[in-house]
Amino acid sequence: MGKKQINIGLIGYKFMGKAHSHAYKDVSLFFDIPIVPVMKVICGRHDVPLSIAQEKFGWQERITDWKKIISRSDIDLVDITTPPDEHKDIAVEAAKEGKIVFCEKPLANSLKEGYEMLEAVEKYKVKHAICFNYRKLPAVGLAKKLIEQGKLGKIYHMRAVYLQDWILDPEFPLVWRLQRKIAGSGAHGDLNAHLIDMARYLVGEFSEVVGVSETFVKERPLLIEKNDLNTGLVVTEKSDKKGKVDVDDATIFLARFENGAIGSFEATRFAPGRKNGQRWEINGSKGSIVFNLERLNELEYYSVDDPACVQGFRTIIATDASHPYAANWWPAGHIIGYGESFVNMVADLLNSIANHQMPSPNFVDGVKCQEVLEAVEKSIKQGKWIKIMSKI
Repeated sequence: MGKKQINIGLIGYKFMGKAHSHAYKDVSLFFDIPIVPVMKVICGRHDVPLSIAQEKFGWQERITDWKKIISRSDIDLVDITTPPDEHKDIAVEAAKEGKIVFCEKPLANSLKEGYEMLEAVEKYKVKHAICFNYRKLPAVGLAKKLIEQGKLGKIYHMRAVYLQDWILDPEFPLVWRLQRKIAGSGAHGDLNAHLIDMARYLVGEFSEVVGVSETFVKERPLLIEKNDLNTGLVVTEKSDKKGKVDVDDATIFLARFENGAIGSFEATRFAPGRKNGQRWEINGSKGSIVFNLERLNELEYYSVDDPACVQGFRTIIATDASHPYAANWWPAGHIIGYGESFVNMVADLLNSIANHQMPSPNFVDGVKCQEVLEAVEKSIKQGKWIKIMSKI
């Protein structure tokens, strides 16, 4: 007997659309899941580049109007990989139509929109998930297990950074990630969102925050969209005119957690040499762990219980079958990469659907993250500590 199928409608076809397509395409190769994802239809604004993505990624159909995906009776799950300003409208409409909703992070452009999205999926009783894919790495799963087993004891500290350098050049153009109306915020919402979710996942809920931010380059060249008459593709060119950068280039904040731990968090796009430098360390009464995304198969672990003569950080290669997700991949020592975190994420999503369970992480986690993001922004404006006032 064949497995049950689930028809996917993917909205967005660029960076994240490619990552999610990779996950749907390969998940059944590595995971034995009761349901099989069918890559039914992909959506984007421009038909010519969309047609290229459709063929390259392996989707059956393409559509340039997301509303036509939402209304189709043969679509079971709507996957949103658009810029954040479009998340709310798509998610709310998909929920109204009874679709499962899977959304990229950050959940929304504002906390208000996040609440509206959560309210919609709960009102219409649909399953929902958010793509905090770094939770799904074996090394992170091992970190979670060590903490739950009490190997670190009482948690005292988390210090985390997410460092990039891709907009270091002041002549880099004013892309959508540098525009508040589209992105919601800059490095804060894009990068700190991952750190906040990881902190919630491993340490616990935030209690209060205080932050600072800076926009180092205030203006950047505008981009002009043009149709290439030879290829039909939409291309962009830098204009001589400049526009205002109205998001943060860097945001740093301190935090207190409900369990008494404290933390420091830094996100910047102005760290020369750091391409995707997410690194965090957690210290407890019995030990410490360190994770570095650029060495994502490794977890450093220190235990105070080791004999004094051999105490020190050990590097664990999280590829053994005993490590979370690792048994689905390659023999021990054969590492996985960034893209595989999305495969693991989709595997968990599909298993939850098959077992009639709510996926994790979901819109509740997205809203909890948004509450911290917004509290930090409020702290920056008011110049003081802000308590996290959660409505959920």
